[in-house]
Amino acid sequence: QAIEKQLKICGYKSNVDVVALYLARQGLRSIPSLSQFRRLRYLWINNNKIQDLTFLIKNYYLTELYLNNNELTDISGALKHLCSLQILFLHNNELKKLGKTVKELKGMISLQTLNLFHNPLEYDPDYRLYVIYFLPSVQLLDRKLVTQKERESALNLYNPKRAWVMQSVAFGKRADTSLGTTVGPGRCTQQARRPIMPSGQEFGNNTNRVPFEDPEDAVLVRAVTRSLMEFSSVDWNKVATSQERRLENKAEEPLEKLTVQFR
Repeated sequence: QAIEKQLKICGYKSNVDVVALYLARQGLRSIPSLSQFRRLRYLWINNNKIQDLTFLIKNYYLTELYLNNNELTDISGALKHLCSLQILFLHNNELKKLGKTVKELKGMISLQTLNLFHNPLEYDPDYRLYVIYFLPSVQLLDRKLVTQKERESALNLYNPKRAWVMQSVAFGKRADTSLGTTVGPGRCTQQARRPIMPSGQEFGNNTNRVPFEDPEDAVLVRAVTRSLMEFSSVDWNKVATSQERRLENKAEEPLEKLTVQFR
């Protein structure tokens, strides 16, 4: 009845015309399938008592979805097909498992605005950095802009190897962080280890064998041992010719040599 009422209010003549539905604050506990609205893009279901989201199984065109202030405890398998979502509000629910919730949203490469606050999962250690790392497209998280510093911290926490490589090759600088440095406790963190070049592999010997157990170690070693190019230039106008030296017509001046190095 709530859906039919909204269709009449908006004056939609056919299901194909429906691009927005406002079903907020209706006291709804369940909603029938919305699969007939194939072009639905904007959906408000906030401030109800919804516990299940299976009614969204066919709404692939959704770009904005407002599910805040409901009774959701798990969204696994309910939203991952909504790859066009740009705005998703899930705050003020009962979502408890951060890993499962974020996994459901990983395929949303266009997701820019996400609210997860006021859910039990927000008390998970490093909650914000975890979401930032695994959902890199999100720019506004819990009504707060994601900063570059937060992205760097998330990368250092959840992928220290990649962070080290990126830091070492950026602007031709070497990394300040040692490969043996460990990262603070957190989800999915591992102790960074120093790659060891196997004996006999330093100069490409024994090419039939794989020189590293972990292919990423090869990247790290290559980053440390980058090739170096050096260019030097001299102002030859200040260099005395052999005839000038012989006749002593021109005083000898110290040479100014400009050297530039590239990595």
